Amino acid sequence: MIKDILHFMLVIVQILALLYGFYYFSTSIYGIAEKFSKKPSKNYLPLKKFAIFIPAHNEENVIGNIVENLGHLNYPKEYYDVFVIADNCSDNTAKIAEEGGANVLVRYNEEKKGKGYALQWAFREVLYRKDADYDAVVVFDADNLVSRDFLKEMNNKLCDGHKVLQGYIDSKNPEDSWITTSYSIAFWSSNRLFQCAREYLGLSCQIGGTGFCVDVDILKRIGWEATCLVEDLEFTMKLMLNGIRVGWAHNAVVYDEKPLTMAQSWRQRRRWMQGFADVCSRYFIKLLVKSIKEKNFALFDCAIYTLQPYMIIMVGMTLLIPALNTFVFDNEMLIITSRFFPNFFKAFGVLQFLLIPIGLHLDGKFNYKLFLYYPTYALYCLTWIPISIQGIIMKNNKEWSHTLHTRTLSIHEIE
Repeated sequence: MIKDILHFMLVIVQILALLYGFYYFSTSIYGIAEKFSKKPSKNYLPLKKFAIFIPAHNEENVIGNIVENLGHLNYPKEYYDVFVIADNCSDNTAKIAEEGGANVLVRYNEEKKGKGYALQWAFREVLYRKDADYDAVVVFDADNLVSRDFLKEMNNKLCDGHKVLQGYIDSKNPEDSWITTSYSIAFWSSNRLFQCAREYLGLSCQIGGTGFCVDVDILKRIGWEATCLVEDLEFTMKLMLNGIRVGWAHNAVVYDEKPLTMAQSWRQRRRWMQGFADVCSRYFIKLLVKSIKEKNFALFDCAIYTLQPYMIIMVGMTLLIPALNTFVFDNEMLIITSRFFPNFFKAFGVLQFLLIPIGLHLDGKFNYKLFLYYPTYALYCLTWIPISIQGIIMKNNKEWSHTLHTRTLSIHEIE
């Protein structure tokens, strides 16, 4: 009896994992199709004025690079201002940023820590001034470097009618370690197979924490109350509930520093999964109900996206099937568990891994060295399972964990 119940539960888990995997695999194909779609791109004169915000907590090692970088964009200097938020800093972040020409906003608050709170405070400080005349805000992380045409591309998209945009998140240090390479493959794949697919299908892209742009009127209308561990995900869901989709700016590139070690990576990804579980608990039902009422598939897509940590665990449970068949189930009648699903998931996994190099090739990111990293990339993917479990357990822990950034590069070394 217990075996029958366990078997039934396993079948349900596998069916859900199967549907989840098939959904994302099928939508990924549209990311490939987007590359070949003939959507004309327009170039507009510089019309939009930007306020650029860089939240920074003890970032003296890297803040000078991005401030210098932003001073040389291919966009009129009078059409953008740079604001560095020195958030609870105990080093020379503020001094270096100011010497580089940025406007420095110094914030001390031991109770409300984290990037979301820093942005909330800075937006209020800057955007509600009487002399503020900005059309849009752009957010970068302190460790980033930015393509010279970033604001030019955002200006074009805003003039085309977009209100919220996410830029292409590239890697600043893809070959520093097997961890940074794995991160880079994951982000490159997401850009092409997830973000481009949603842009092509008319769904909402996801804000990725850096390199995003928001129309000031939208920001003032719905407010920035996204202060959890994944403020980018929370703000995306809030936008969607207010009928505002996130567009994709593929040619607006931001280079992000990836963690060097497994320990750093584990802490960062655990924070992401904590935030996902938190956002899911507060937004999943709202998004799902609204999607059904309004027959809005974009809302449904966002609702499914918030389930990520739970679905990762479900997919992980399917890997236990061979052991369960050996040590628990001894009845040949349990054929759906013992034969069909394991074979299907093997075939499905191979197809998914073959799709990744295709996506990388389309964006000029593929090289044969990446094949050498595929075994370690597979290991990186497997670590999401225990990280997701830990994230769900710790979802009510809202303490922000800062990732140390040390990779000093200039944009000239990358582009």
